[in-house]
Amino acid sequence: MEKIRKEFPVLRKGIYANTAVYGLLYDSLLEWRQEHDLDFLIDGSDMREQSLKVISDTRSTVGRFFNCKRENVALVSNFSSGLNILLEGLSATKKVLLVKNDYPSLNWSFENRDFEVSYIEQTTDLEERIKEKITTQKIDVLALSLVQWLDGFAIDLDFLKELKKENPNLIIMVDGTQFCGSTSFDFDNSGIDVLGASAYKWLLAGYGNGFMLFSNQVKNEFTINNIGFNAADGDFDKKNDIRFAKKFEPGHLSSLIFGSLKYSIDFFERIGMDKITARNRKLGEKAKSEFEKLGLLTDEIVNRKQHSTIFNIKADSVVFQKLKDNDVFCAQRGDGVRLSFHFYNTEAEIDAIVKILKTDR
Repeated sequence: MEKIRKEFPVLRKGIYANTAVYGLLYDSLLEWRQEHDLDFLIDGSDMREQSLKVISDTRSTVGRFFNCKRENVALVSNFSSGLNILLEGLSATKKVLLVKNDYPSLNWSFENRDFEVSYIEQTTDLEERIKEKITTQKIDVLALSLVQWLDGFAIDLDFLKELKKENPNLIIMVDGTQFCGSTSFDFDNSGIDVLGASAYKWLLAGYGNGFMLFSNQVKNEFTINNIGFNAADGDFDKKNDIRFAKKFEPGHLSSLIFGSLKYSIDFFERIGMDKITARNRKLGEKAKSEFEKLGLLTDEIVNRKQHSTIFNIKADSVVFQKLKDNDVFCAQRGDGVRLSFHFYNTEAEIDAIVKILKTDR
């Protein structure tokens, strides 16, 4: 991984424990983006066919990477935009279950409409309590983040798969922004009906690109009125024959922005998602163990068998400033300091952070 770390100039400035805010730009992606714009500068409209191919290839790449049928992939500028388009097509009679304090763009999108919304507290036994609520309250839609933005709480993916088997009519919708790119994932065998994600965090693709993945069931549950010439591939005859996922792409898409997503996925595949998954699992286990020893994690997180690589440690603004003064990139979230680690981090960096934290005890 040391060779790969050299791709990321920011790592020479300090310890980057802030991927949950923004995934790093890297040298080879920047080179690709510059070459793309240079081609556009020189060729102008002659770039059109090449640009269309980039968009098409990006859709195929996203589908392959997450094992989702190509025709069920929508390319969107970000998760929030895609979700709002989708919810305009969902019947307001649906009963929705949300997790309290989940990402605002997720919860607000439901709360701002006429759905019957109920909530569940994030607790160590969250999965068991979700199952109970769905049974007793006859929930139609479960919507939650696969990894919680505030503290890295990770939902059990096997639980979602079993939940869908037991409740085939339940619509499971997830925000994958703090998850996608951190570990291998098989959408078509996950039991999830809708996964939306912005790609500027763990997929390292820069701002302005994201995607929505849909199960085959979804098109029967939503009525999407979004439309545009691009959705019909610029063909007048296709106005009334636009597939479900393409309705999320009414206007032209940027080959620079979405080509960056394709480039990053290709970059991840060159490294190997098995290696990235294993690396992040090791980093997560290391960080959890060390922060637990210092008493910096809540019991809710400590008692979970599985966790992500995002941690919200018990720390005030003084500790936050101390970390910043020691060139640690991190963020204040809620009542603590959030630290997040990706495959370009090292166990030695976690040790260095622990050493800094111990000086304040």
